[in-house]
Amino acid sequence: MAKMDLDALNIEELAALRDRAIEKLAEKVAARQTELEAEMERLSQYGKSAKKAPASGPVAKPRKKAEKNEQKSEEKQREGTEGTEPNSEAA
Repeated sequence: MAKMDLDALNIEELAALRDRAIEKLAEKVAARQTELEAEMERLSQYGKSAKKAPASGPVAKPRKKAEKNEQKSEEKQREGTEGTEPNSEAA
């Protein structure tokens, strides 16, 4: 691919270049999607369906380290409040 001096292009030329790039990218995406669908169809003959239900999004798992830190801070708070009650016998 030839190098282009983007700084030398005017706004109209840059916009046209952007439009051509978007079109070319859309063509490549569509071609790849067709390839992948054909591959999934070919693989589906081996039993389980290659298609999965669309994921609803990432599921956050609780981090063990964060849980341990929370437990430690709760224990420290409990330890810090022990023995701070006023002692009526000392008065």
